[in-house]
Parts: sequence; structure tokens; C-alpha cells
Amino acid sequence: MSSFRSYIGASMGAIAALAFAAHANAAGVQTIDSIRAAAEQFVRSSLPEKSTKHFVTAGNLDPRLRLDECASPLEAFSQGTAMNTGRMTIGVRCPSANPWTIYVPVSVEVEVSVLVLRRPLSRRSRVELADVEPQVRRLPGLASVFINDVGSLQGHRLKRSLPVGTALTVEMLQPDVLVRRGQQVTLIAANSSVQIRAQGQALTEGAVDERVRVQNVSSLKVVEGVVESDGVVRVGL
Repeated sequence: MSSFRSYIGASMGAIAALAFAAHANAAGVQTIDSIRAAAEQFVRSSLPEKSTKHFVTAGNLDPRLRLDECASPLEAFSQGTAMNTGRMTIGVRCPSANPWTIYVPVSVEVEVSVLVLRRPLSRRSRVELADVEPQVRRLPGLASVFINDVGSLQGHRLKRSLPVGTALTVEMLQPDVLVRRGQQVTLIAANSSVQIRAQGQALTEGAVDERVRVQNVSSLKVVEGVVESDGVVRVGL
């Protein structure tokens, strides 16, 4: 008897939902599906990798939502969130005489080849060729954030410890520190006709192409330069 009552209850609920939807359409109410579709289409048109397989899904909206049916095509726009993340908020508005705006959560996944850890690695570890294997996975975000080239691992270490099976992203890596605080370094200043070398002591640390402060050990003058390689800092003349 209880199963029969549950069946009847479920059936009545489905009938009520259909009746509500029919009434909404008859009353000139904008359908939820059309709002979600506008948000999804906006995100799809903004994706940079056109040849990559993406999965764009708008989040569920309250089924009780009742907005006047828009007499003009719906307009979608970015709600101040980056368009390169796995989750974003997209605004959808009606620009007609009875305007309204609603915000729709949208998720983006990508099917991409990515390097995956074959074993756990600790913080500051280098990632070697034997530590990774390529896999095709469906992951949140855009293809540009994932690492699929072993060459991208060179000169980098892990920012944090990672477990086996982790799909590597650009955010997980940091450049090797080539100049450390207190280290003796070579200062190079050059232009088209002359090159000057001097010895210095690093006051700050940095990776390649980062700016560091160095004290010239002869003049004691503190200068700022760019890390060129291990123990070498280039400064302006």
C-alpha cells in the first residue's frame, strides 16, 4: 500500500510540474532552459581553444523562477569572473521594455591529454620524466592550464606535495630559485660596445627573469637586476 501511495504521490508531483510549466508558457514567462542556454552559448563562444573538446554546463536555477518572457533576444555577459576557470558566473539579461537580469553559474570541463603523476612527490621536488605519464582526462578548466609537454617541467619544482594520480597544471609549478639571499653572484652590465663584470652579494632571491637586489662587494652600492642564469644577474649601465 505504501508503495502505491508513493507512486501516486510521484505521479501527482510530475503532473503538477507539467501543469506549472504549461501555465508559465501560456502566461508569457521566460523558460529556464532558454536562460541556461544563453549562458552556455556565451561561454562556448568565449573559449579560446576551438579545436579542443569542451563540456559547458549551466547550473540549475530555481524552478519557481518567473521572469517575463523577453521580447528581444537574451543578452549574456561575464560577471567579472575570469573566463579561463572551471567555474564562472554569467549574467543573462532581457533588454526589452520590461528588463530583468539573472546570474547563472556555469561550469567548464575539457577533455585533454595531460601529464599525470605516477608516484607521490613532496614539495620542492623536481618532476622527472619517469615520474609522469600522459593520460586523456575530462577535467574542470581550460586546456591551457594543464601540462602535456615534458619540456615544460624543466627548470621547475613543485609548489606543494602532490599525491599519485594528480593531473599537473601550470599553477602547481614554480621556477627554480637561481639566486639565493647571501649568495655570491656575478653582476653583468652591458651595452652594444662594452660589457662590465663585477662581484656582488644577493640581498634577495629570485628565479630566472625575476628582479633581485644585489650589493656590489667593491663599491658597496646596492643595485637591482634581473636573474639571467644560475648566479648571474644582469643590470643596466
